[in-house]
Amino acid sequence: MVYDRPRAMGKRATDQPPAGADDRAPRVELAKRALLEGVGAEVASSFPGITRLGGQIVAALYLAEGPQSMDQLTAELGCAKSNIFGNVRGLEAAGIVERRREAGARHDVFTLRGPYPDVIIGAYVARLRRLVYDKVALADRALALLGDERGRDADALRGRLTVLRRKYALFGRIFERVLPAMEGPIDLEDLLSRVPSGVFDALARLGRALPKRPTR
Repeated sequence: MVYDRPRAMGKRATDQPPAGADDRAPRVELAKRALLEGVGAEVASSFPGITRLGGQIVAALYLAEGPQSMDQLTAELGCAKSNIFGNVRGLEAAGIVERRREAGARHDVFTLRGPYPDVIIGAYVARLRRLVYDKVALADRALALLGDERGRDADALRGRLTVLRRKYALFGRIFERVLPAMEGPIDLEDLLSRVPSGVFDALARLGRALPKRPTR
């Protein structure tokens, strides 16, 4: 499992921590591992092509005091450098991680493009925006291929494609109005603090008015 450390077969008397040693260290390690695994699962489920290790890289960079080299990430996460490299490239493509090379340095270092979780929220919003626009373009392409073909099957397909395009185009208009030019990290906490309370009240009323699905 990623981030596992080799375990000693047993402890000798000389392996015991000296008197007065910080007995909270194991708790720190457990909490750190929980964060690594949790962020790993979160990122892997949200960004295709990025594995659980990619999310652990995000968490490791968040916890680090500064930019990390490939060797540092490999040592921290205890896995092959090739696996780190592949996930870092995916995280760069998603706009989550960036690489730098300091003047006079021989190797690149890596850092988050912004604070966590703001950088994940921004990347996810950007991905959702691309998905919406891509689906509008897909529906347009399929409708153009269908052309003016008539018949039961053609008419049924045209109807479904038209509904699909209308819904995704609506989502696209919402993005343009609500998040018109947001690229990069998004401070959701700051953003929501600026929304008038009446907006949340209206959304809550809307949510209560939606039809409820029957429970099984």
